[in-house]
Amino acid sequence: MSAASKGGGFWSDIGLFYCAAIWGSTFIVTKGALDAVDPFVMVGIRFLISAALLLPWVLRRRDRARHLREGFFLSLFLASLYLTQTTGLLYTTASNSGFITGLFIIFVPVFMYLFRRQAPTRLQALSAGLALAGMWLLTGGVRGFNLGDALTLVAAASYAVHLIVTDKYVKAEADTVLLAFHQFWLVSALAFALALLRGAPFAVAGAAGWSVIVFLAVFPTLTAFFIQMLAQRYSEPFKVGIIFTLEPVFAALFAWTLGGEAFVPVKAAGGLLIVSGMLIGELAKLDLRKLIRKEVLPV
Repeated sequence: MSAASKGGGFWSDIGLFYCAAIWGSTFIVTKGALDAVDPFVMVGIRFLISAALLLPWVLRRRDRARHLREGFFLSLFLASLYLTQTTGLLYTTASNSGFITGLFIIFVPVFMYLFRRQAPTRLQALSAGLALAGMWLLTGGVRGFNLGDALTLVAAASYAVHLIVTDKYVKAEADTVLLAFHQFWLVSALAFALALLRGAPFAVAGAAGWSVIVFLAVFPTLTAFFIQMLAQRYSEPFKVGIIFTLEPVFAALFAWTLGGEAFVPVKAAGGLLIVSGMLIGELAKLDLRKLIRKEVLPV
């Protein structure tokens, strides 16, 4: 490995830690702003601002329509992720949302089996079992599982597909600026179209609501997603997954401290099982023989 690659790998790992922390902070921030704006409108404005901020760099490209097809495909999963997750926060807690979103890692082997007929390993089965047990404790079982939890579970599945497909595109040397830009404006268009169909009000009540939307647009959307795509050029999918297991941990910490949510030991134990399942799920991707040769299995 060259010195440049090693340096890129180090900074990509730092970038991924930033992504996990900033995404973890969004659950309690978003939940607090939903009194001021419809969730679909929030997503629409958020991604429109992110696209607008990227526009100066897009205008420097000669072929601005490049990656439009890839961006459209990715935007379907990105829109599904954020529309269900944001709406789910109306009905569930920020800590629950963070832990359930973390189940995206458990969905990866499921989709690998559906798309490539790659059967899950024993470790992957164990990780799924731990995660399901954790979700049972976290939500209170069948009776406690509410609409917000169900919507967030859809978000987790969408997150898994988005991560897998993004990895494929960035490894093929895609232009990350154009790939991000086309995703952002397409997600915004989808969110606004669905908001119109629902007859949702487009108003944002108060400066506090706008400040949250701008924060979400600049940091967890624009900078974090761009860093994620850039970092995936240097970091192995295994390492990306391991670092992203910290997102629900950050989400819970922010919710229990700054957000003022009650710390419930049973729910915390459920969250711990989910994170344990996520970690085991990532370990299950390793091939020790290839690891010795400094290779890892792809997602």
